[in-house]
Amino acid sequence: MNVLLSEKKKGVLVLTMNRPQKHNALNTDLTQQLLDAITASEFDPEVRSVVLVGQSPSFCAGADTSEFSSLTPQDPQAVQARADLTMALHLSFSKISKPVIAAVTGNALGGGAGLALACDMVVIAEDAKFGYPELKHGIVAAVVLANLVRQIGPKKAFELVASATPINGTKAHEYGLANQVVATQDVLSKAIELAEGLAAWSPLAMATTKRTFYRAMDLSLSQALEVGRDANIMMRGFQMAKTHA
Repeated sequence: MNVLLSEKKKGVLVLTMNRPQKHNALNTDLTQQLLDAITASEFDPEVRSVVLVGQSPSFCAGADTSEFSSLTPQDPQAVQARADLTMALHLSFSKISKPVIAAVTGNALGGGAGLALACDMVVIAEDAKFGYPELKHGIVAAVVLANLVRQIGPKKAFELVASATPINGTKAHEYGLANQVVATQDVLSKAIELAEGLAAWSPLAMATTKRTFYRAMDLSLSQALEVGRDANIMMRGFQMAKTHA
C-alpha cells in the first residue's frame, strides 16, 4: 500500500497520508515521501497550491512509536538522521513558494499537530482532537514547539504541551491554531475550495507574498520593513513586465 497518495485538481495538489490503520502515524517512509512530494511540488508548474489531508479516521496521530525501539543511544547516527528528517519536513512547508493548507479531521496529535501548524493555513473539524500528549508517554514535544510558540505565544503553547491534554477543533480555532472550523464532512471540500482560490492568483505574486511573509515574521520592525520595501520594489517590476508583455 502506498503510504502517500497524490491527486491534482485545478492547480491544487491533494496529498493524502495513507496509513489509516495507524491513524497516519509518521514512520520514516511516510515522512520521507511527504518531504519529497512537498519539495517536488515547488518545481511542478501544474501545481499552484497544496492540500494535506489524512485518510480517515485521522489527520495524523504523530510519530510512529513502533520505530522508537530502533532509535537508541547505541545507534546515534540513526537517531540524528530521523530527527533531521523530521526537522526538514516541518521546514519544507514554509520554504516552498506555494501555499499549503492542512485539512484536519480526527486526531492531530504530537507530530501530527506540528505537521498541521507547519502548513500555511488550517481547516479543522469541530470535533477534531488537537494537541501534544507526549508527556503522557514519557517523551518530549520537541521539533513541533518551534511553530507552536510562534503561532500562539508562550503561555498557551506551554499549557498545551505541559498539560498533554488535546483540545477540540473549535477551541483550536479560538486559540488561533486554525483558520476555519467546520463540520467533519466539510473539511476537505472547504480546504480544496480555499486552495483553488489561492491557486487563481499570479504564481509570481503568490510566491513573493509567501516568501516576504516568512522572512518578515521573525524580524525586528525595521528589518521587516526593509523586507517589505524589497518586495515592493520587486512588485513594481511585476507590473512593468506585465505592461511590456
